[in-house]
Amino acid sequence: MREFSLPALYEVPADGNLTDIVRRNAAQHPDVAIISRKVGGAWQDVTAAAFLTEVHAAAKGLIASGIQPGDRVALMSRTRYEWTLLDFAIWCAGAITVPVYETSSPEQVQWILSDSGATAVVVELDNHLAAVEAVRDRLPALKHIWQIEAGALEELRRLGKGVTDGMVEDRSSLARADDPATIIYTSGTTGRPKGCVLTHRSFFAECGNIVERLRPLFRTGECSVLLFLPLAHVFGRMVQIAPLMAPIKLGTVPDIKQLTDELASFRPTLILGVPRVFEKVYNSARAKAQADGKGKIFDKAADTAIAYSKALDTPQGPSLGLKIKHKTFDKLVYSKLRAVLGGRGEYAISGGAPLGERLGHFFRGIGFTVLEGYGLTESCAATAFNPWDRTKIGTVGQPLPGSVVRIADDGEVLLHGEHLFKGYWNNEAATAEALTDGWFHTGDIGTLDEDGYLRITGRKKEIIVTAGGKNVAPAVIEDRIRAHALVAECMVVGDGRPFVGALVTIDDEFLGRWADEHGKPAGSTAASLREDPDLLAAIQTAIDDGNAAVSKAESVRKFRILASQFSEESGHLTPSLKLKRNVVAKDYAGEIEAIYAK
Repeated sequence: MREFSLPALYEVPADGNLTDIVRRNAAQHPDVAIISRKVGGAWQDVTAAAFLTEVHAAAKGLIASGIQPGDRVALMSRTRYEWTLLDFAIWCAGAITVPVYETSSPEQVQWILSDSGATAVVVELDNHLAAVEAVRDRLPALKHIWQIEAGALEELRRLGKGVTDGMVEDRSSLARADDPATIIYTSGTTGRPKGCVLTHRSFFAECGNIVERLRPLFRTGECSVLLFLPLAHVFGRMVQIAPLMAPIKLGTVPDIKQLTDELASFRPTLILGVPRVFEKVYNSARAKAQADGKGKIFDKAADTAIAYSKALDTPQGPSLGLKIKHKTFDKLVYSKLRAVLGGRGEYAISGGAPLGERLGHFFRGIGFTVLEGYGLTESCAATAFNPWDRTKIGTVGQPLPGSVVRIADDGEVLLHGEHLFKGYWNNEAATAEALTDGWFHTGDIGTLDEDGYLRITGRKKEIIVTAGGKNVAPAVIEDRIRAHALVAECMVVGDGRPFVGALVTIDDEFLGRWADEHGKPAGSTAASLREDPDLLAAIQTAIDDGNAAVSKAESVRKFRILASQFSEESGHLTPSLKLKRNVVAKDYAGEIEAIYAK
């Protein structure tokens, strides 16, 4: 199939904007807890009516400070309640939100604030403030800096005391559906980040259709979601807005290291995350079972869960024997894993990178179905996702209702719909290259099956062509290799080379445990063990698993373990944890040459 679409389930209000959400919630569900925040170590609910009051108080302060309609106001903070509050306050003041990753360097901050022409910025911590102050002399448009931890909201409330409710209502109603709501700068695997202009229509079309298609997961007064993704990323932003549109309760976690504890205390019914989160849950559970001498039981339970899930897709379903084994392991293993995820949820939505079929079947098999989706900043997050009632593991699902997915002659995935971005800020050339007659060229390669389910098979610009002329899409094998507990990142190489090779980094979190179990010296590191036969053998099993997914010509023949992990700080990962392949290739040119040395 070359093209597939679904009818819209939600109609975007032509004269509305995202501030309508908080006003509607306050009017229709005034006493419903729509947000929960951590205060003194305990969750404290915020009702729809109380949230509107706080949003308007902050908006009044922005208006009193001179923020004008259409002004850009930047937000640089971890994921927390105040981020959401300020986002809606900026819209209520008639302005446009410009998110900045809280890990951004001063140079990155300077580029985003100057390119967007931000007149104000709200930061969270001292180091965020320092990053802005370091480049403030290069930001002539910047008039205000407020810091959340230094009482930004209290200051805005004080400043706005002379602004009336009517003035806020007037400002709130200025923006229309096709006006910009936010400028999100792509994390940029190459070159400087581009500012994607997403309109109020983009978010309405995106979140409204997701909520309606997944309505059983968004029941007001019953369901809840815990947000731990960065709000500077479009996926995190979608996770913020969709629950408020439903509305269901939204909780936030600023530090992902505390995620396990927060899942246990908040107990969400729905989790939206990236594959690495679900990989960590699986790998941590398996490592703990091995440490407790129950590794074989866990592996049998995992195999049973996968077999059970696969059987669900067959006409006859799981056999009686498989059902009995599954029920036994549910008591011994699966129920404990679901408890780690909060104990109340049955579904998760995963995006940002491929999840992998094995992991998808594992989670569905334990009673926690991960609905995989696909999207980009330019598509306002999900442009395709698996429906809750007809999931196809291994695919990223069907198009967002109201949108179209087309496969071009060269295999590129093209998109059309109301959810698409308006263009790149201050960059007409890049906009013209990406958008042709209303179709967005994603740069991804994919296929559509007979039911309109999309599979992403690689990146157009990342296709490796070996010396023998074989085209290799790195994503397929990299995702399989990276699923191994010891592997942090994997980058396939081989462009113009006689065979495919790989650079592998080791996950520091699991290396210590592995080293203890295999009798390695205390304090061993990837640098000290990179030539260790046991570690090389362990990584070879990951390579073998990856090779099983591709042809012999596409398989990894040789690999090199690197001394340290890739990171945003090292310049090898974007803030959304995508590989900067050109940077890695340049910085590790010697390691790549070693793969092909005779």
